[in-house]
Amino acid sequence: MKILLLMLSLALAGAARATDPAMNTLADQEVRDGWQLLFDGKTTTHWRSLAAPEFPAAGWTIRDGVLTVEPGSQGGDLVTVACYTNFDFQFEFRLTPGANSGVKYFVDAEHAKGKAGFGCEYQLLDDARHPDAKARADGSRKLAALYDILPAPDTKPVRPVGEWNQGRIVVRDRHVEHWLNGAKVLAYERGSDAFLAAVARSKFAKAKNFGERPDGHLLLQDHNDRVSFRNLKIKPL
Repeated sequence: MKILLLMLSLALAGAARATDPAMNTLADQEVRDGWQLLFDGKTTTHWRSLAAPEFPAAGWTIRDGVLTVEPGSQGGDLVTVACYTNFDFQFEFRLTPGANSGVKYFVDAEHAKGKAGFGCEYQLLDDARHPDAKARADGSRKLAALYDILPAPDTKPVRPVGEWNQGRIVVRDRHVEHWLNGAKVLAYERGSDAFLAAVARSKFAKAKNFGERPDGHLLLQDHNDRVSFRNLKIKPL
């Protein structure tokens, strides 16, 4: 009986955390500081399909304040309705075992023509299980990397798969930073010699002016794996 009561207590606590009233909200000070909420836990006002002006009819679910892409659903990528230039974008993500996904920025939705979104990518990956983690010797396909271009260090602070991690992308003109769980794990200058050399070694070597767009959409990737998002917020800089 004690064990059953303990299990019930833990389940109720988990449910309470999942529906925390502070989740997907902004504090008064954040509002004064210029933060904008991109997901309120219920509606999809700020997001649409990459392939269409509407939100996908299937493939993405909202449950208990969490936005989730379902595996094999072909829901397609999501992009923000608005475009952004200089910004601080923060988001929480939860991976499932072996999952692969990404958050892209400076995406040109028109260039994509409904196919894969083209832009810089904050890689989301289960480094321990997905083969992409070993696809590049420099680690540029691992979690928090600039996908296929620049790696994040293996010392990055990662919480286990199944738990929530916090990502952050900061852009100030040509300067870009990737953060993970409160630590800056990658920084680069778009258009610099080092950046261009890294692009030349990547799968984007033949892409004209890669990473040079002055603005673009943010994108949540559908890579046929279950990945969840919450607490999506942005501050234009």
